[in-house]
Amino acid sequence: MKKLSWVLIGLAVTGSAYAQDIAQGVVYVDANGNGQRDKREVGLAGVGVSNGVQVVQTNKNGHYEIPVQNDNIIFAIKPTGYRFALDEFNQPRFYYTHKPQGSPKLEFEAVPPTGKLPKSIDFAVVETKEASEFSAFVFGDPQAYNEDELDFFKQGVIDEAKTVSGPLFGISLGDLVGNDLSLHPGYKAAMATMSLPWYNVIGNHDLNFDVTTDSLSDETFEKNFGPANYSFNVGDVHFLILDDIIYPHPKTGKGYQGGFRKTQLDFIENDLSLVSKEKLVILSMHIPLSPENNASFRKEDRQRLFDILAQYPNVVTLSAHTHYQQQNFYDNKHGWKGAKPLHEYNVGTTSGDWYSGLLNNKGIPVSTMRDGTPKGYAILKVKGNQYSFDYKVVGENTASGLAVYGPSIVEKKYVGRYPLYVNFFMGAANDEIRYQIDEGEWKKMQRVESYDPAYLKSVLEFDGATTLLDGRRPSDPVSSKHLWNTKLPKLKVGNHKIKIEATDMYGQIYTTIKEIEVVAK
Repeated sequence: MKKLSWVLIGLAVTGSAYAQDIAQGVVYVDANGNGQRDKREVGLAGVGVSNGVQVVQTNKNGHYEIPVQNDNIIFAIKPTGYRFALDEFNQPRFYYTHKPQGSPKLEFEAVPPTGKLPKSIDFAVVETKEASEFSAFVFGDPQAYNEDELDFFKQGVIDEAKTVSGPLFGISLGDLVGNDLSLHPGYKAAMATMSLPWYNVIGNHDLNFDVTTDSLSDETFEKNFGPANYSFNVGDVHFLILDDIIYPHPKTGKGYQGGFRKTQLDFIENDLSLVSKEKLVILSMHIPLSPENNASFRKEDRQRLFDILAQYPNVVTLSAHTHYQQQNFYDNKHGWKGAKPLHEYNVGTTSGDWYSGLLNNKGIPVSTMRDGTPKGYAILKVKGNQYSFDYKVVGENTASGLAVYGPSIVEKKYVGRYPLYVNFFMGAANDEIRYQIDEGEWKKMQRVESYDPAYLKSVLEFDGATTLLDGRRPSDPVSSKHLWNTKLPKLKVGNHKIKIEATDMYGQIYTTIKEIEVVAK
């Protein structure tokens, strides 16, 4: 086991005002799965255990010791080939909350006093077969503001997703609810029906807003979900779940900003120091790292994160928050020093555009996102230390990954006045989309940054309504980062079939067909 002297020196230098103690215990293999350490059940060596900042490893007997203060969550880092038991909501039992006095009194219920530190904090793991090739669900922003919207989430997303076979577990990328933290239990109950281990990121709408320091903004989240910063291993992948929201805003004192406290960045560095450079590292956060270099994410925090990650050749970050979908890449102009650009997948949301738009035949808002991406979720696919993603549209929208907008019938002499748009939901700037008319020559489409015309039309339908429409007006559109178009060429009178093909960054091919009738007056 690692010596603790350097840790204790570091704590002394910080001059912490909180009482310090030493937590100890054993990570053991629970051979009979009863959740108790029986006489013949052995400790597991080399397992990471953290207090949220420092990370130590268990010794040959599975024993660990780590400093704790009066507001710590001690957690074990799941090793590959093992699993934790699940609670009634399918959340892994991997942590112990140590808050002797409990959380401060807040609007939403938080952690009650936990009392004296136990003599031994033990973590049970069960050996399991774990392949290096697997898949997982990735959900962006369920973000229900009330019980009705929680029902929209359950009926519109969960009831469909839980029928999908294959994924081993799931991750929700924050904004689990919309400010009303009393909805967290309802969210947990909904996720439990997925019957999979589920990991949750904190979002800016999951915070305790009645606090004056960022370190206390996750008190209710900690009660309901455990630590907001932790890690686990599956196959050849190391996952980091991170709180990247600073509240209150460090400069204005109002609202929030993307970023990390120093202790969080210290945890990331300490955690990764024990991770093989051969592994794939996947970071799950809520707020994007901000490719435009704007003030939404604190630059010095991003830079230190980049410096920590630069030595890992296989890294991808996941975020949500924006309620649209985009593929971001960071290079030296952003301060990234890795051998290849850092890929961030800003995942589309399960709430879409905040449960807006017309109601479908099930009475659920269509809720297309502002960039024209239908609401849905991603599926992460891993093979060894390589990854890819699929995006699954929920409900009745297109299943091809492509949405085409253009006329279905045109007059022959005006054909050339009409554009054809393709929204490639998983598209990135360097992807290629081409089209073929009636088995003719393949031609490339042009990437544009503009409003998705189908989404704009849905907004204008509300703005120009002459009768009351069922549903809430969608938000104003934003320029889509994955939109292509072309002008229609001259076409003869008759029916024409336009085949459209898109290839993504992983080499996956998406196809769809658009049919157009040309008529003469």
